[in-house]
Amino acid sequence: MNKKRRLALAIGAGIAPLLVVTLPAGSASAHGYVSSPPSRQAQCAAGTVDCGPIKWEPQSVEGPKGLTSCSGGNSQFADLDDDSKPWKVTPVNSSQTFTWRFTARHATANWQYFANGKKVAEINGRGTPPPAEVSHQVNFGNIKGKQKILAVWNIADTPNAFYACIDVDVK
Repeated sequence: MNKKRRLALAIGAGIAPLLVVTLPAGSASAHGYVSSPPSRQAQCAAGTVDCGPIKWEPQSVEGPKGLTSCSGGNSQFADLDDDSKPWKVTPVNSSQTFTWRFTARHATANWQYFANGKKVAEINGRGTPPPAEVSHQVNFGNIKGKQKILAVWNIADTPNAFYACIDVDVK
């Protein structure tokens, strides 16, 4: 191997790690969110509430499984955790259909629904990817009044989940 070629390889090997660290990361592919009744991120995307960057990617509220925040622990989407924003509250009956819209369909462990911290439903995903939209019927039992529903899509083959909060008034 000649000296020029060795020098070029050495320079390339030295620069490559710097490029990896300094180049911007590609954006994550889209995933999923509750579209009906309108979740907080759906309201942001529609311009119903001013929410910052989540407006452009309502499907990207992803974080480690087991969180209880509307933002999925993502500080970029912290507006979703702000209960003082003028979130539209949807009147619902004691049994309500929730529809998820997916833009990347991951193998699903389950979907869980919580009303102010209490689990009210869990639907088995059977480890398979969902279709483009999935609807679940959630029964609130004796829970009444204004509730913040946390809907969680737990992915089967990663340690992450997708989060959506929906503000409802259960009649």
